[in-house]
Amino acid sequence: MTKINSSPERHTFQEQSYIKRCKEEGKEPGEDDLNIFKSQRVQDQERMTDPAWQKNNMEYDLRSSKEMCDKVKESDNYAQNLYAAMCNMTWQSREFWQEMKGEVWSASWRHAGGIVADMQGKGDYIDWYCSGIGNKESGYGLDLYEPTPDPAGRDYVPEGQVTEEIELDLNRLGWRPVPWNDDED
Repeated sequence: MTKINSSPERHTFQEQSYIKRCKEEGKEPGEDDLNIFKSQRVQDQERMTDPAWQKNNMEYDLRSSKEMCDKVKESDNYAQNLYAAMCNMTWQSREFWQEMKGEVWSASWRHAGGIVADMQGKGDYIDWYCSGIGNKESGYGLDLYEPTPDPAGRDYVPEGQVTEEIELDLNRLGWRPVPWNDDED
């Protein structure tokens, strides 16, 4: 069976934020609300073993690619570049019938951040969410994070930008970028 990378902290940020808010308000977290958060984790686990979900799914291809996961683990800058490439972009499988049908794959910014967290095997979507906002001088993301220098010279990029390295790696994985079409929404 193919190994699919996962983060043990995936789907925990919102739950932890909810519990913190309840504590600040002097309330006990509601059991129904907590069960919703737990069901997200269960659904994710079930989905990973579903052959229909795995087919023509860039998330599955990314999370099950040892080479891609290793690159994401080795460099936060590479990880951020991959996150940015999934945002505001659609991707098409280079598989003949998928191209003929015009089927595409896309992810929300939160989903893209979660995929990268899963590939790294740590954290949650919030670690990457909005990381392309900002600049080198004032920091990136919602918390103005300053990434460590990257030995390969990679910098953080805005959401929706596909670097040459990411495009080549995803092409090897069987995917090509297709600019977002606002008319399809």
